[in-house]
Amino acid sequence: MNRQQQKLQTRQRIINSAFSLLDDNKSFTTISLREVAREAKIAPTSFYRHFSDINELGLTLVDESGLALRQLMRQARQRIAKGGSIIDISVDTFLEFILSNPNVFRLLLREHTGTSAAFRAAVMREIQHFTEELADYITDKLDIPMPIALLQSDAMVKLVFNAGAEAMDADKNDIQKIASRVKSQLRFIQKGAEVYASR
Repeated sequence: MNRQQQKLQTRQRIINSAFSLLDDNKSFTTISLREVAREAKIAPTSFYRHFSDINELGLTLVDESGLALRQLMRQARQRIAKGGSIIDISVDTFLEFILSNPNVFRLLLREHTGTSAAFRAAVMREIQHFTEELADYITDKLDIPMPIALLQSDAMVKLVFNAGAEAMDADKNDIQKIASRVKSQLRFIQKGAEVYASR
């Protein structure tokens, strides 16, 4: 392995270590650089070879979280292409992801309303990318005009994110109820968008 590959590997280890430190009681803003370095098994001074400070690491985590979610929904669309309900597959895929990667979603939820203006702006940017990508899909597949598709996707993303936050603290039975409820709510939004577009 050459030096550049080692550097990239160490950088990814720092990112993964920071994610692993997040839990129900610990947000990114309460994590210290020393904790991250210890978890990543590097010297604190080595941290600065990869990030200028802890805030740059935080913004990188937000970018990684947003990218992971967008890749996830692209995978959902591949599953949809093989047959099945768009809404059912999308909700199931989203909930599967956040339950198996709770810290990725937890970061977006917390920093969306956190104390750092830079983090809030970064999360809003990621959610906006997610919303716009869904709007493009709605326009392409369902022939809904873009202004209506943007309104529809904005409502859908907010609803699904709220359901995700609820599901993180729920047991298996409650998660199924949340999934069933949000699927019905998304169908209401979809039907409303179709009626509005046909006016």
